[in-house]
Amino acid sequence: MSDAAIFIAATFAAGLLATTLRLPALLGFLLVGFALNWLGVEELPYLDFVADLGVTLLLFGIGLKLNVRSLLSREVWATTVGHMALSVAVGTGFLWVVALLGYPLLQGLDLQTLALVGFALSFSSTVFVVKVLEEHSELQSFYGRVAIGILVMQDLAAVIFMTVSGGRIPSIWAIPVVLGLVPVAWLGRWLWDRIPHGEMQALFGLAMALGPGYAAFDAVGLKGDLGALVVGMLLAGHKAAGDLSHTLFLLKDLLLIGFFISIGFIGTPTTSSAVLGLLLLLLLPAQIALYIFLLDRQKLRRRTSVKAGVLLGNYSEFGLIVTSVAVASAMLDEEWLVVMSVAVATSFVAATLINEKSDAILRWARQIMPMHPPTDVHPHELPISFGDARAVIMGMGRIGRSAYAELSDVYGLAVLGVENLPNRVIRLREQGLTVVEADAADGDFWNRLESTRQVEIVVLAMPFHGANRVALDQLTASDYDGVIAVVAQYDDEVGDLEARGADVVVNLYEGAGATIAERAAEATSGGL
Repeated sequence: MSDAAIFIAATFAAGLLATTLRLPALLGFLLVGFALNWLGVEELPYLDFVADLGVTLLLFGIGLKLNVRSLLSREVWATTVGHMALSVAVGTGFLWVVALLGYPLLQGLDLQTLALVGFALSFSSTVFVVKVLEEHSELQSFYGRVAIGILVMQDLAAVIFMTVSGGRIPSIWAIPVVLGLVPVAWLGRWLWDRIPHGEMQALFGLAMALGPGYAAFDAVGLKGDLGALVVGMLLAGHKAAGDLSHTLFLLKDLLLIGFFISIGFIGTPTTSSAVLGLLLLLLLPAQIALYIFLLDRQKLRRRTSVKAGVLLGNYSEFGLIVTSVAVASAMLDEEWLVVMSVAVATSFVAATLINEKSDAILRWARQIMPMHPPTDVHPHELPISFGDARAVIMGMGRIGRSAYAELSDVYGLAVLGVENLPNRVIRLREQGLTVVEADAADGDFWNRLESTRQVEIVVLAMPFHGANRVALDQLTASDYDGVIAVVAQYDDEVGDLEARGADVVVNLYEGAGATIAERAAEATSGGL
């Protein structure tokens, strides 16, 4: 217990120091792992278990929000394949040049071995990317969904590598187990509808992620956390998927702290391995540039290409896994694990600082990247029109649907819903509601938006305070002169939203949907 207390106290202090310096807490978690290892503190025996559980819940949560069709979109698979091939080539060439300069760890390695290291460096971190998206309330933005789709495809490539390299040969039962998840997921959906809210929902999520997900895949020689992702994808689209994801949010975040700390305990860096790990950071600009180039070739807007490219500019925990398999198969020396751990950890530090400047990078990129003609862009990036709507609801969850019904049925307004979840959009359209698929928390949404002059009321009912705040800032910056009504979850958010220009702010627990619609209607000039 005393060892755990040391870990918790040191982790809290490091996280607090990082946030005090206006840096993400995860940087503190990374550094404390290296510091404790350097000080000779023994790793907690269950730290790896906690880390694995955190990553498993992370992938399960991604699956709950993932549209399978997005993996088949050209911007995802073409970018993944193209980037992996080009990144391996660039990484191999870089390592070959460093070897020619006489770096000790690279002496005697052939091109095939250098290419293997380049392959390990070609992955981007799912854990890091999702954490950044969550912190900016952009997990469901278009560029965020594209980035996650690319990460899932990369994870599948890692699984294939581990299979063919002899890391772990899947059992002959792997195919029937994977196919058997379909009826299991159907049964899970049926059971889900009958489970009460509260802790039982959370237990159901844990059971599905760890049972038919992790345990089933692990038993037949497949990556367990990949199984959690697949189960999450099969459960996606359920009416309570969003609520379950939010319920597991805090638990997943706490467990992921163990993942970041565990990186520091992979090995003690020598001067040679540490310097080489730092030298590998020189490849990050090339990695980012390749992502941006390939996404731009898919006719995505500059903002989408640059934001996704910058977000993916880091090394991955899967690179560590690929390296460990290569070490176990005698393809690489054990010291490469330390090199990769230094590269991964420091890439998180560099990527954090770079992502904080992503808007500045975007402004610079717009000066040198040609704009795609409006008639020659990705269908998802076409201009958005509110048509003749007099009221717009941004976020069509339970509260948004209630506000939509109140403004439409009681006040007789033409109402338009804005929702970023494709499955929900389809379901609401089938019910006769007018809904467009877009993300109001995505800055590019406002660049694509046509005039809002005829809109009298905008209701911001998205599930995250950060998302509502982004949309509110965009509305006030555009000199919109109608009524802006916002849903707040906590009392301290009310003052923040009012200070930013909201006309009406309603607490989540005040019967928010109908109440916010009623107050917004009363706040219009002369009422409705």
